[in-house]
Amino acid sequence: MKGKRACFAVTVAAILCASLAMGQSQTFPQGSATPSESCGKCHRAIYREFAFGFGSDILFKPTTMPGKEGDKLSLPANVSGTATAHAIAGVDPYPVHSREAEEGGKSCNVCHYPESFAIPDMEAPELSKPKARPKDKEAGGLTCASCHLTPEGKIRGAHVVKAPHDTVADPAIHTSAMCAYCHAMGKRVVGKQTQTFLEWREDFYKPTLGLQQCQDCHMPRTMRKIAEEYDNPERAVARHLWTGGRSQQRLASALGLVVTQPLEGKPNLAFHVINIGAGHSVPTGSNRRAVYLKVEVTDRKGKLVAGNDWMFAPWYGARPDDKKFLEEDKKRPDAVAAMQADAQGPHESTIRAGEERTLPWTPKLKPGEYTVKACLIYDLNRYNARTFTDDQTEMNSTTLTVRVRR
Repeated sequence: MKGKRACFAVTVAAILCASLAMGQSQTFPQGSATPSESCGKCHRAIYREFAFGFGSDILFKPTTMPGKEGDKLSLPANVSGTATAHAIAGVDPYPVHSREAEEGGKSCNVCHYPESFAIPDMEAPELSKPKARPKDKEAGGLTCASCHLTPEGKIRGAHVVKAPHDTVADPAIHTSAMCAYCHAMGKRVVGKQTQTFLEWREDFYKPTLGLQQCQDCHMPRTMRKIAEEYDNPERAVARHLWTGGRSQQRLASALGLVVTQPLEGKPNLAFHVINIGAGHSVPTGSNRRAVYLKVEVTDRKGKLVAGNDWMFAPWYGARPDDKKFLEEDKKRPDAVAAMQADAQGPHESTIRAGEERTLPWTPKLKPGEYTVKACLIYDLNRYNARTFTDDQTEMNSTTLTVRVRR
């Protein structure tokens, strides 16, 4: 595989040099299916970030297939385990086509293999999906061209530059609108999955909790040339990393956690989960994602005397997940997906940007001194067994010593 990529890169380099020598402009006959390696020949640092997560703490963690306990999903051997989520979109271990029937004809390949698109209006009340590439052009998954190639065949970026291809400066590439098509499905429904852009716009940006766009957190900038071997100045260039649920740094900064004893001497406890670090709900995106609040109470000898846990997760549909809908779910075209979500409901909804969620709990404790430990755990797939921890990451934890009197 590496040999093929090297040969391909040499061929691309020869084509680019010939085009420059003849004063021709490089075109993209494959459209958004243009392999990212072809862009990586000139944009080496950006490609290294995209394909290998270089300079981040991204780490792919194997998870399991829903309904197949113990059957682990892992990346192919020729794909970096530290690659960005965009780079592995074409080899996502959840087969995007087999989910079509499961989800009532909603094809996941639309965002995994999109055609070139125009950046949508930031204020659009409802966002449609981009057009999917034909199945014979799905090699490469989500490529550099998927985002940077315009429907007119030009490369959009932050600046107009001299390059072997036509370029156009589009200020919208700096904004969250760039991410909207694939990260917001349909209308805003608070608590529903795949609403990240709308969560950011409605809960974070409009109330002025912050002015950051998606890129400010997920694509931090660094000073460098866009293309290393060309005569262009160093600029503030976004790092193509998109750190998220597979980044310890991103998870650790998302939620704050505080434990209190509201009534002195009483066993009453309160757990405050505060979204002060994310510009959207937590967890966000796929309904597979979850955050667990796990609490353990130990006595002075370290013996566990009480425990509790809560799960925060996006709803599968436009209503809360709930076991009472299981029989009704059997009649749906997406029965499998709907049932696995409802089987875990009711549960806590996602924590919105700026929200402080307070969860009270009164364990049965005898008079004495105790240590309360609370821990937030992020799970990439809540539908596998809770005992499966390979795809779980601790986000935050805290302890509190409490005294209970008669």
